[in-house]
Amino acid sequence: MKNKWKKGFFLLLGLDLLIVIIILFLFLIPPGKEEWIQQKNPESNNVSFHVRSNKDDLNRLINQFLKKEAADSPIEYEVQLRDEVELFGTIPFFSQQLNMKLTFEPEALDNGDLILKQNSISLGSLDLPVAYVLKFIRDNYKLPSGVDIRPNEKLIYVNMEQLNIKSDIKVKANKFDLKNDDITFTILVPVE
Repeated sequence: MKNKWKKGFFLLLGLDLLIVIIILFLFLIPPGKEEWIQQKNPESNNVSFHVRSNKDDLNRLINQFLKKEAADSPIEYEVQLRDEVELFGTIPFFSQQLNMKLTFEPEALDNGDLILKQNSISLGSLDLPVAYVLKFIRDNYKLPSGVDIRPNEKLIYVNMEQLNIKSDIKVKANKFDLKNDDITFTILVPVE
């Protein structure tokens, strides 16, 4: 009877040791080269962050960006986000400065760019064709790179990837719903 217990004890001890050795062996084996390369070189060279913002914060950011980008422009302008995108500026007219206000309906595209469809124009008390005013702005205002005014289509196309942002960071617009103050972006940060 003692031999059965002895044999069972050593069999169980041997099985436990075998399991411990296998676990240690698995821990100590380096990963395969293919796995290491996949971890080190992911398919994307960017890390993405999803950001939700609001109109007030975005107003401050946009106008600071415009102030730096258009610092040497002879004409000052600013953008305000309310229920739509509003662009305020002045246009020289003889010896006077005419106040200008353009309103746009924003739309985020699937590729992350932004389209601003022109809604209305007020220029002092003059009624001017939309295409003319947009052409004047395109030709006389210093706009940031990535901002393309298309007078014939009555829109402004904002190529978000071409905007000059420090550290090669790229921004994509996901949602731009001003009426509900629901604005989301994806920020792409390059990594090696």
